[in-house]
Amino acid sequence: MIVNLRNMVRFFILYLRRIVLVYLYGMDISSSSRISWRVYLDKTYPKGIHIGEESYIASGSMVLTHDFCRGIRTDTYIGKRCFIGANVIVLPGVTIGDSVVVGCGAVVTKDVPSGRVVAGNPARVVHDNIKTGRYGEILNLKP
Repeated sequence: MIVNLRNMVRFFILYLRRIVLVYLYGMDISSSSRISWRVYLDKTYPKGIHIGEESYIASGSMVLTHDFCRGIRTDTYIGKRCFIGANVIVLPGVTIGDSVVVGCGAVVTKDVPSGRVVAGNPARVVHDNIKTGRYGEILNLKP
């Protein structure tokens, strides 16, 4: 019972955070996506963040929309049914396609096509032609 109560409180707090990010900052975040509490979403250019349906961003990740050194403010897109692992950095102007899994600690410097698993620094394709379910759960990856 305590675990259920804790989960309900957690989801309510995350729901309130999403409301603040969407309506106060103007970010484009789907209502069915999940964003962990300790994810950093760039508030320098908040309207440039776009997160698709049923995507999950794990704790410690950063989604950037500006680069001060180059004077860039640009849109960063995360597609539908993606999983962004812990401590991932998504640089400004990157487009991550639908059904993409980004491994923990990766630095995404370039666009990622749909249906891929990427990992590393800089992020490189590890697997392709994957299908994902809700929140980026891989459905068809064979070892």
